[in-house]
Order: sequence, then C-alpha cells, then structure tokens
Amino acid sequence: MSEQEPNQFSRKERYDGVRSNRKKKSRVKRWILSILLIIILGVAGWGTYLYAQYKSSIDDIQKTAKFNKTRNVSNLIARGKPFSILLMGTDVGDLGRDRNGLTDSMMLVTINPQTKKTTMVSIPRDIMTVIPGYSETFPQKMNAAFAYGGAGATMEAVQNYLNVPVDSYALVNMEGLETLVDKVDGVSVKAPFDFVYSQDTAHAYGPDLYRFHKGSTKWEHSDDNGVTWSASKTKLTGKAALAFSRMRYDDPQGDYGRQQRQRLVLEALVKKAVSAQTLLDSSFIKSVSKNAQTDLSFNDIVKVAQKYRAASKNLVSDHLQGTGISYDASYQMVKKSEKQRVTDMLRKQLDLKERETGLQFAGDVPSKDTAIAQRALSQIGETLEY
Repeated sequence: MSEQEPNQFSRKERYDGVRSNRKKKSRVKRWILSILLIIILGVAGWGTYLYAQYKSSIDDIQKTAKFNKTRNVSNLIARGKPFSILLMGTDVGDLGRDRNGLTDSMMLVTINPQTKKTTMVSIPRDIMTVIPGYSETFPQKMNAAFAYGGAGATMEAVQNYLNVPVDSYALVNMEGLETLVDKVDGVSVKAPFDFVYSQDTAHAYGPDLYRFHKGSTKWEHSDDNGVTWSASKTKLTGKAALAFSRMRYDDPQGDYGRQQRQRLVLEALVKKAVSAQTLLDSSFIKSVSKNAQTDLSFNDIVKVAQKYRAASKNLVSDHLQGTGISYDASYQMVKKSEKQRVTDMLRKQLDLKERETGLQFAGDVPSKDTAIAQRALSQIGETLEY
C-alpha cells in the first residue's frame, strides 16, 4: 500500500472527508453492493463449469487487503463454515488505485450455510471514528478510513468497533449498475411511502421525475416536471431503481430510510439473479469485473457456489442505529446497547460465542483528544471508557 501522509488532508477534509465531489458522492447507492453478492451467491446456480469460463474476469477483481485478519476465510469456506464480508460502495473511478475517495456505503454481511441465512447490517458512514494507524487525525468519520488506509483500514475499523471478525471484503464502484438491473429484466419492489424524485435536482421537482406509491410496485416517469406521466409500470428499470434508492431529503427517516429502500432493492436483485439466465452473458460479467474488487479468490467463489447457495434465498436485513451529534460537522454516535445488539446478532450468525461489543471509537482515542470524545459521548448519555 503506498504511503499517504495524513496531514495532506485539510482541517475541513478531516471532518468531512474528501469533499471536492461531495454532492456527487452523497448520491452513491448502497444497493450497488448487490453486484458482489450476486457474484458470490446468486450466480452459484451456474455451476463450476460456467465459472471456469469466466475465471479471468473473476480473477481481475481479486485484490488482497492489507489487514491482519483473525481468521482465514479460505479455510472457513473450504469447511463450509459461516463467514463475513464487508461490502463497500464507492465512486473512485479507477479501482486499481489503493486508496481514493470515501466508502459512502458500508454493509457487514454474514453468510451461514447451516442456518441457510444471509444477514446484512448497514453501518452509518458518519460514525465518529479513530482510524486504525491514523489515530492522530481523530475525529474522523468511518467512511474516511478507506481514504487513509484502504480496504484494510476500513475492515479493521469495523472489526474493532463491533468486535465481530471481518473475514473478507468487496468494493464496488457505481459505474454500470443500471446494466445489472436491466440484465435481470428489472425488479419489483413495494415503496414504503408515496414519494417523487428527480434525478437532476435530488428533490420532488424538476425534469426526469419518478413517482412511487406506498405499498405498491407501480411507478411512473415524467420528463416535464410532472405535467404528464408515463403509463404505470410494475418492474423498476435500472434508472428507476437508482431513483428509488437515492431519495433521502423527503424521507421521514432520512438516511436510515434510504438504507431501507436500498436493502429492498438489494434483496430483490439477489433473489432475481439466482434464476436469471441473462446473467450468463459473459460481457456482463466482464463489465462487473471493471467495477468491483474483493479479496475472495476464484477458488473461494467456486466453493461458495457449491456450499452456500441456499443462504442466498433467506436474506435478513438490519442496520446499526445511530444518533446525530454536533461537532464542527455532522457525525453519528451509536449507544453501547445498540452496538451490543448488533454484535450479538452477527456473532450468533457466525456461530461464535457472545462477547462484549467493540471499542467506542474503533480505536484508542489520543490523550489530547479525550475532551472531544467525551463531548461526543455526552450527547448520547454515555462516558468515555478507558
């Protein structure tokens, strides 16, 4: 991993991450992480022979994370044991670079072939964090770990924070995601409430409007600010799926509501892909390989295809619930009881013994910054642990 001096980030960037393209990145879809789940789980139905045909494309996405893991994921998969994978979504352009941009989307996933269950937990990107190896930059946001230390630092931060082993990772760029939805001939998802969203304005007005209806899979599109609407459709196209997943400002639950809609699309994609013949298109797999990275090897993925397929049919989604706090920029803090709940759930899915949840800030707060940490914790009614 190439060296990058922490002080090259300005004070402003320390609190908000690399922000030159913040408006664009804030619209990155967490549901894009479905690409890797589909490769790992959904395409299991292709069989080993078909995987062999696409081996070069799958090999292209393999990149080792610089992180001392507590478990050997290849050994776990070979024995058919539960394992975890940290899914990260970003918009970095060239995934060949070790570090660039922020992980605007993070989801820790456990895959258990015994219980035949896949559990997905969304992690707020704005959690106040000590980045492993860069503690002098505290306070940071969880999503800035990738900008400082790459996939390895992000994996270590999440593992320290929850005290749950992070066995592998997958990083996905947003390019080409419309292709995924369109390749499976669209997905049907019920909207949790009525809303209208414009791709151009990120609000309920402007051109390129999409309209969704509570409790229904129906949606419409308008090119003239809602003056006229297209006939209703029941399957989201790639562009409609982006609109469904992106909207945040008019969601009563804010970013958490957006996470819920993104998980709905994710689940629909994975279930559809299990039997989607269009995914046999080698050109599609090649396009995915240009926009994804993982430390799972080709052999790992083949073994997952053989032993973990059933887990893709039972998807359980959850999220780590935080509270917004005030400190120069917007951060999230999560109560210890909520962290413990998520830790217990994930460790159970990994067939591990119960343990106390992880460090309050994913690392030890420098002594010079204890007042900052205490101030942040006081806003959720907790105190700094030493």
